[in-house]
Parts: sequence; structure tokens; C-alpha cells
Amino acid sequence: MTALHTSGLGKRYRRRWALSDCTLQIPEGRVAGLVGPNGAGKTTLLQLAVGLLAPTTGAITVLGGEPAGGPDQLAKVGFVAQDTPVYAGLSVADHLRLGAGKLSGGQRAQLALTLAIAKRPRLLILDEPVASLDPLARREFLQDLMEAVADQEISVILSSHLVADLERVCDYLVVLAASRVQIAGDVDALLASHHRLIGARRDEASLPGDQQVIHARHTDRQSTLIVHSRRPILDPAWTVEQLSLEDLVLAYMSQAADAAPGRRPVLEVQR
Repeated sequence: MTALHTSGLGKRYRRRWALSDCTLQIPEGRVAGLVGPNGAGKTTLLQLAVGLLAPTTGAITVLGGEPAGGPDQLAKVGFVAQDTPVYAGLSVADHLRLGAGKLSGGQRAQLALTLAIAKRPRLLILDEPVASLDPLARREFLQDLMEAVADQEISVILSSHLVADLERVCDYLVVLAASRVQIAGDVDALLASHHRLIGARRDEASLPGDQQVIHARHTDRQSTLIVHSRRPILDPAWTVEQLSLEDLVLAYMSQAADAAPGRRPVLEVQR
């Protein structure tokens, strides 16, 4: 079973494509991080997944069914929207009895998560749930999330542009930029198959055919390349370094920006 499956999925608003040709398969049982700059299409994809939007083109299934396709399907999916839709003027208890009070941003996020988990969904979809929280509130939110994942064996799709948060909790990665999926896969496998090569300046075309250049930077004397290769790189002319998740994300976002001049994305990275 896949948590989310899309084929040629697209969403257009008048003349602008918010999401284009999205083909994606996220396995069930994973904590998947959906990362990309503002305007990349993350919220559009998640709203399509929960049935708040209808596709312009292509197809999407969630846990094998149509998004929001009836009470049984709705019961399988929990959703926390980007604005953590609870009442800021109500306390936790007051949300249950409609009284009075006030919640901080962190408390609203925690409450929204609690309400989503309370229905015991098979899939939890979170759209930028910690973007506006301070570091301590973000850490507490993510700790609660991982406890719920462990206790209830929930699949999670978590969108964010904060790579450090994804590194803490995610074992599957989707990079979305310029309205398209740039790469998707198991985090460990992606990191194992991507490398930074540093050496004397060299034409990228001279690399073996199984080494795909994702990003390149050259000076007069030196080349620094980020490449994808399923085989070990044994060329002694290169110093080979491992990538961090941040390195990987930035490389693919830079590639997308280079392919779409004038739409260079900005990734927010917090250490």
C-alpha cells in the first residue's frame, strides 16, 4: 500500500500552474518530508491529497482511495493546515466546551496535532506546522509527533522549508521546486548515492556516463560538483565527500532554479 500516489498530477489557477506533471509514490509506514521554497506547490499538493482541491490534470490516490472519497476515506487521514486552524482565543479545554481563553502559537500547533491524532488516522498530513514557532516549541511539536508515530504506527507527510526539522524526523524525502518534483526517495539511499567531488577544473562532459551532475561550481583552477552515482567513485583525481541532507536539497533546488530563470527559490535553513 502507498500512502500517496500521483500520476501526471497538475493544478492550474488561470494561466499559472501551481503544480505540474507530479508523479510520485510515497510508501505507507514512512515519515516523508516535503521540502521546497515558498510557491513551489507544497500546499497545493497536500490540499489535493486531502480533497480540498480537485486536480486540473492527472490522478491522485491516498491509501488506495480517492481523496475525501467518503466517510471511510476521511477517517483514514488526519490533516493539520498551515495556519493550525484552531481558535487562538480558546484554551485546550475550552475547545471541547467552547469557553474562553488564549493560546500561543505553539499551543495552537500542539492542539491541532492532538485533534488530528485523536481520530487515529493511518496517514497524517501536516502543512508547514512549525513554520511560525520558536525553536523550543518546534522541538516539542516534533517530539510529540514522533511519539504518536511510534505509538500508533501512523504514516506522515510533513511539508517544511526548514531542513533541520526534516533531518530530525524524516526517513523519506520529496524535493518540490518550480512546481515539479525534483527528487524523491529514501533519505539514506539518496545520501548514499550523491557525492561532492572536488578537484582540478574539469569539463563536466568528461565524467563517466553513470555520474549525473546535479550542480557544478567552477573557479579558474577548481571544480566542485555534486553528482548522483549508484557506484562508488574511485577516480583519484577527485576528493569525494559525503553530503548532508541540506546539501542535497540545495543542490536540487539550485538545479531547478537554473532551469527556470527568474524563479530562483530561497530555502530557509536553520542550524
